[in-house]
Order: sequence, then structure tokens, then C-alpha cells
Amino acid sequence: MKGEYLLKHFSLRNRIFLSLILLSVISSILISAVSVHQFKKEAHTYHQYRQERKEASIIENINYILTTSTYPLKPEFTFLIFKDRIQELAKVHNTTINIYDLNGKLLVSSAQNHSSDNPANKIPPSVLQSINSSSNQRFVDIETSSENKTRTAYSFIKDKESNPLAIIKIPYQESTEFYDNEIRNFTLKFGQVYIIMLILSIGISYFLSNYITQNLNNISFKITKTKLGQKNEKIESTSTSKEISALISAYNEMVEKLDESYEKLAQSEREQAWREMAKQVAHEIKNPLTPMRLSVQNFERRFDPSDPDIKTKVQDFTLGLIQQIDTMSSVASAFSSFASMPAQRDETLNVAKTVLLALDIFNEPYIKFECTETEIISKIDRTQLIRIITNLVKNAIQAIPTDKENPSVIVNLSLQEENVVIKVIDNGKGIPTEIQSKIFEPKFTTKTSGMGLGLGIIKNIVENYNGTITFDSEPNKGTIFTVKLPIVNN
Repeated sequence: MKGEYLLKHFSLRNRIFLSLILLSVISSILISAVSVHQFKKEAHTYHQYRQERKEASIIENINYILTTSTYPLKPEFTFLIFKDRIQELAKVHNTTINIYDLNGKLLVSSAQNHSSDNPANKIPPSVLQSINSSSNQRFVDIETSSENKTRTAYSFIKDKESNPLAIIKIPYQESTEFYDNEIRNFTLKFGQVYIIMLILSIGISYFLSNYITQNLNNISFKITKTKLGQKNEKIESTSTSKEISALISAYNEMVEKLDESYEKLAQSEREQAWREMAKQVAHEIKNPLTPMRLSVQNFERRFDPSDPDIKTKVQDFTLGLIQQIDTMSSVASAFSSFASMPAQRDETLNVAKTVLLALDIFNEPYIKFECTETEIISKIDRTQLIRIITNLVKNAIQAIPTDKENPSVIVNLSLQEENVVIKVIDNGKGIPTEIQSKIFEPKFTTKTSGMGLGLGIIKNIVENYNGTITFDSEPNKGTIFTVKLPIVNN
């Protein structure tokens, strides 16, 4: 339970890091264990091979002695055959050689002091049984002490017809010093390499764990910042992992669907705004109708053709009706201008000259016009172009506080590729961040007067020409409105 609790509270990065370190440690332990085991196996194979070679060499010499002996090759003559040759044989092969009869009793030995009557100089019955039952009539007895390991080989001495004459005992002393030194040297060098490997493993594990979880952290951060109604950035996938790429793709798809949902919501809100505006327009038109009706009824009741002031009263009555009609006309005109723009009357004109003329109606001395081109020819509606300039400049002037030192409004006109770019730059109070997304919405305004249709009308004009209008604003520093209109020559 405690292990599960700790595992749950470990971050994915720490889990990957510790798993890689643990894998490195386990791998090193297994490599060292397998290497030591291999060293010991090679040592065992080496000593076994040496013993077999020595034994084969001794048997070959014994066969030579048998073929050159003048004694009959029978078990009872074995002692006579080898008693004078045993020392020479042992000296040539640098080992102790004992020869026993078929019952396991010592006949002759190369050892200086031996006695055939000594029970220790007899082959144990279990060894005799193992020799007789072995397929190759050979048995190797291994004795291990605290310091040495002795391999004693027992086999039959046979005549030409493979009849057993005696049993030969050949001891072989294993020397493990060489392989023990090799193991120690290997362990020492491997330990040094392991320390370097461990340091590298820690570094690589730390890098990999950070690399694997980097995109996950990025996705997590993006998800926490994802909100409805703002521009949510997609994640560019730099991971080669299919799982991470799939997760990033899912996030980007979610962002797209969120933007689509917001567009639908915004469309619904715009439709609702249109309905509200229609109600407001109807209300604005209806307001003057009631006093007009009452005024007409009242005038009808009081109308007296013989009244000497009848002409003045008719003029006053007419003036009142005209004022109310003008009020309704202005409301209807503003709404009509936004809802359905007048038909475009495009004409080929010099945009630079037209913009300069549009600025002549403004008397503010701080309005400046900048243009690097003497003429920019395009096909556009002169009236609508003037409306764009006058509306943006008017908004820029109104955005500058009256007590502002060194006020400035700059109208910059330039030609960029196949577009006319108009920038209106002011150093006014700017547009607050919380309302920037609503600045082009109909009926939205920060002023105490007006219906809030100016920027909406400009946006419609620009979009009708397949252009764009954007802005960049910083509170208390100013605003830059940028209009891009494609050049049309035909």
C-alpha cells in the first residue's frame, strides 16, 4: 500500500527517470554476473581440456610401454611391467601416477613413500563401480578444498584386445589463480566503467524524461489557458512519438471545434444584437409618432382660419413636424447605412490624392499625412473611401484626451505588393483589452452619444472589397488601425 501511495504521487517525469536508472543498474548487475559466470565456465572448460590432454598423453606412453614390454600382457604381470618405468613416466609428465589392480589395490606408484597395505591406497568401491558402469570405462572424481580443487581421473589400462589389465589414477591440480586475477581485474575495470555509465545514465535519463514530458507539460499549459471567446493557439508537433502526436492532434482538433462553437455563439449573439437593434430603431421611430399624432389632433381642434396669428401657428406646427420627421429619418438612415450599404460606384482614382482631400475637412493641426508614393491608382468608390478615412480619423481624434500633451494622429498610406495599406495612428488612451473583441460589433460604443455603427459600417465596406481591417492598441499609449484593400485595375 505504501509503495502504491508513493507511486501515485510520483510525477510521470520522475517515474521515467527512476525507471531508466533502475534499468541501467539491473542491466549492469546482470552483465557482471553473466561475465563472472562465463569466466568460471571458461576456466572449467580449460582445466577439463588440459586434464584430458595429459591423460591421453600418459595413456599413449603406457601403450608404448606395453608394446615394448617383454612380460606377458596379463593382470598378474602389471607390477613387473611398470615397476621400473613408473618413475620415468611420472617425471616426463610431471605428475603422480598410481596403478591399481582390477580390485582397486595399489600395485605401483610414482610416490616415494607408499604402501599397498595402506587402506588409503585403495580405490573406494563406489569409484570402482562408477568406472565399471561408465560407457567409456572412465571416471573423474573432483575434490574441492578451501584452497585447491583436484580432479582425479580413473581409467583402465588395456591390452591390444581391449582387455583390462589394471586401473590408472592420474590426479590433476587445478590452478585458479589466473582466472581469479582475471575476475578481479574485470570487476575492477567494470566497476570503473559502471560508474561512468551510471553518471551517463543519470544524464541521459534526465534528458529523456524531460524530453518525453515536455510536450505533455506544453499541452497541459495550453489546456489551462484555453478559453471560449479568445484566440487559442494550436500546438506545433515536434515529437516523433505517435502517442504524443495523437494527443497534440486531438488538442488542435478540440481548439478548432471550440473556435467553431464560438463562431456559432458569436453569430447567435450578432443575430440577437440585430433583433435588439431593430427593437431600438422601432422604438426610436415610434417615440416621435405619438407627439406628432397628438400635435396634429390638437392643431385640428384649435385650427381657426380667422385667427390673425394662424400663419405663425401653422409655421410652428410645420416646424415641429419637420423636426420629428428629421429625427426619424436620421435613425432610419443610420440603420440603413449599416444594414445595406449603398451600391458601389467604383471609379479609377488616385487613392493618395483622395485620402489627402478627405483630410481637408479636419482642422486639427496635429493630423499628419504620410505617403511614399505620389500616386496609387485603383478602382474604388470615392465616397466609401472617404467614409473610411473620415470615420477612422474622427475616432482617433476622439480617443485623444483634451488635456493630452503633444497629441498626434498620423495617416500613413503605402503600397505593399498588390494592396493599398492605410494606417491611422493615434497616441490616445487606447482600447481597453476587455472590449477589443467587441470593437466591430454593431451597436457597441464607448461614447455617450451615437449608435455604435461607425466601425461596423467601415468593416462592411472593407470586406465588400475583399480587404481586411485590424487594429493594435495599448492602453494609455495609442491605437493603430490598419486597412488593406486590394488594388483593382480593371
